[in-house]
This record gives sequence, structure tokens and C-alpha cells, in this order.
Amino acid sequence: MSDFDHQAAGKEARRAAPRRSWTPEEEHRQDALQRYLGALASVAAAEARAGAPEAGETDTAPTRPRPDREQAPEAPCVRDVMRVPAVSVPGDMPFLDVAHTLSRERLSAVPVVDAEDHVVGVVSESDLLAKAAVMAATHRTGPIGRLREHRLYEKSRGETAATLMTYPAVTVHPGELVTDAAWTAARSRLKRLPVTDHDGRLVGAVSRIALLRSLIRDDAEIREDIESRILRREFLLDVGSIGVTVENGVVTLAGRLDKTLVPKLLEAIREIDDVVDVVDNLSQS
Repeated sequence: MSDFDHQAAGKEARRAAPRRSWTPEEEHRQDALQRYLGALASVAAAEARAGAPEAGETDTAPTRPRPDREQAPEAPCVRDVMRVPAVSVPGDMPFLDVAHTLSRERLSAVPVVDAEDHVVGVVSESDLLAKAAVMAATHRTGPIGRLREHRLYEKSRGETAATLMTYPAVTVHPGELVTDAAWTAARSRLKRLPVTDHDGRLVGAVSRIALLRSLIRDDAEIREDIESRILRREFLLDVGSIGVTVENGVVTLAGRLDKTLVPKLLEAIREIDDVVDVVDNLSQS
């Protein structure tokens, strides 16, 4: 089966999946994803500014050497956030065993490796769904439906991981920056990426949530920044007089404060990285 057929069958299987209303947990995941993409956008904007020519420079000016980002201590690499060892399956593993592996390990996808542990593809729930959908079908549909079913039937003929997988696999290397791996995950719309060495052998796996957590600070860290840097050092305020709560990046302020300071305080907090919004419940004096 060609790459096109694999991809088309995967799309059809995803379309066949029933739509469900979002649960509170899903809403939280979507909010986290928005913060994740916002962090990526901030990184991209900063890199664009760093690479832009300064005033007075022309296109013929020599290119300034860019710092080696691999050496920057503040820039985490994939090796810092990946999980080792990574779950994988051999190409000859039967369909049902692959399904059991995904269920047992609570994974949505797993890399397929050869005898020397080279990653040759990835088999996902979408790949398995195409086969399961055909196996469970009890009726025939119209012409358009039959075209879709033909693609699903092509996908469903696979009986092993190697014949069901999507290939080539999208992978990252341990030395890649987290920001670069995050772009790869975002472009590919993947929740989990195999990590391979430069010979293509599997050495670990990194999830989108791990990339997210390394790119944005959690709520506790945001609150600590507000209380220690903004309230205590910049505004010389008693931390106990201002209540600060942070939930999913949304900061809520409560207490009493001089009305002349409120706009400045709100602006200072909004400028903090990873703050999504600020809710003003302050009483002004």
C-alpha cells in the first residue's frame, strides 16, 4: 500500500469516529494546547527578531553568527524531557496484540521497529480503527460510501504492525531543542514522538504534554513570580494584603489597593510569560 493510501485510510477512519462533547478534562487539555501554541509563537517571534537585520544593515551585509542554541543552558533539549525506555512493537506483531499493547500501555500510538531497533513506522489507534471499522461493518452504503469503504478495506487487509503502520515515522533526536521538537509535534498533529539516534534506532519517546510543560510554567510558578517579583519587589506591597490565585494561566487578584496602582499592577502581571488573562476583583481605595 502506498503512503497516500495509508494517509487516506487514516483520515477516513478518523472521520468515522463518533463526535463526543468535551468533558471538563478535555477543556483543560485544549486550554493547555492553546498555551502551548502561544509559547511556540513567542519563541518563533523572538527568533525572528534575533535574526532580523538591525537598523542601517542591508541585505548585502555579512550575516552575524547566531549563538549555538545547543550550548545555551536555558534551552532544554529533548533528552531532558523524553521517557526511557520507549514502548515499541516488532513489525510482525499481530493486529490484536498491537491493540492490546496500546490498551495496556495507555498509548494512542507506538513505534514499529525492525530487528536492530530501527524505527520503520508508527502504528496508531487510527490505523487500527480502519481495520476494526471494516470488521464491524454490517451494511453497504451508496457510491461515495463505497469509495470510502474501499480505502478502509485496503487498510483493513493488514494483519501485522508492519502492514497497518503509517510510514515513514516522524521522529526527533535527543539533542534537538524542545522548541524544535514542539514545532514538529504541532505541524504533524502528533501527541507522541519517537526519539531516535542518528542511525534511526529508538532511544526513547517524548509526549506533547512533556514538551508543553517544559515550554510554559505551571500555575504555582506563575503565582510565585507575581508575589515575589511583582508585588514584593516592584510594588513594595504586603503579599498578605493581595490575594493571588492562578488557574490554567488565568490570574485572579483580590484585596484592597490604591486606585492609582491598580492599572500599573494589572499591566505588569499581563506582561508575565504564560499569563493568559487577569481577573480584577480588587477593591480600590
